[in-house]
Amino acid sequence: MDPIRTYAWATVLAAASLAPAIPAAAENSAIASHRRVQKTDFTDTQITAGFMKIAFGAEYHLAGRIDRIRKYNGPVRIFIDGPARGDRQNQVAKVTADIAQRIPTLDIAITPVREGANMVVNLVRDRDLDKAVRKFYGNEKAREIRRSLDPQCLSGFRKNERYEIEHAEVILAVDAGDFVFLDCAYEEMLQSLGPINDTDSVPWTMFNDNVSMGFFDIYDQLLLNILYDPRIKPGMTADEVHAILPEVLPDVRSAVSRINGIKPQQ
Repeated sequence: MDPIRTYAWATVLAAASLAPAIPAAAENSAIASHRRVQKTDFTDTQITAGFMKIAFGAEYHLAGRIDRIRKYNGPVRIFIDGPARGDRQNQVAKVTADIAQRIPTLDIAITPVREGANMVVNLVRDRDLDKAVRKFYGNEKAREIRRSLDPQCLSGFRKNERYEIEHAEVILAVDAGDFVFLDCAYEEMLQSLGPINDTDSVPWTMFNDNVSMGFFDIYDQLLLNILYDPRIKPGMTADEVHAILPEVLPDVRSAVSRINGIKPQQ
């Protein structure tokens, strides 16, 4: 059976911040400000509603069912490809390390070898973004993407018939400012892990085109830790997820609180 291909795109409109794992000296003032004022307490209803909206569906897709859980079912190895800009490569490596720290059940790391990588982060110049989209998705689909989304950065993944993600491609423009570059890197790399549906009805998630985060915020940590809890399986339906969430949520809350050094939520 040919792999089912599902793609997701996001347009970055504003700015955001880095997670604390990256040294404070590397942060600009806007990033630090966003991180300081983020909301950290959420009800079960708020978490559940957000998870169901971003884990099912797709902002933009070309083929395959979108009513099942999609996720990696093994280690994620990321290869960084593109211009030899050490600053951007280092930022992607730090974003990867931050994601690994904040989703302890996910084995994710950078690899120096393309062969065997199941996520590729493509660093391109802004003027070459359209060319990169055409390269990966073909001229016709690239026109659809540009017409529908006009993205500054984008990502897509291929999944198998079991809804396990097999490979993802992320495209980031290196000559965007730090604010936009980091916002793109976090959103697209996290979307490539499975939550590819954007929503404008949840005000706390970076998967809202009206929200720019740039760091791995508490709310999205809760959502991604639910997704990568071993009890949440690729291919699960919404009803199956709803049935297991009361068991998963307390453990996820505890883990996210511990990782971030915040008071455990009730």
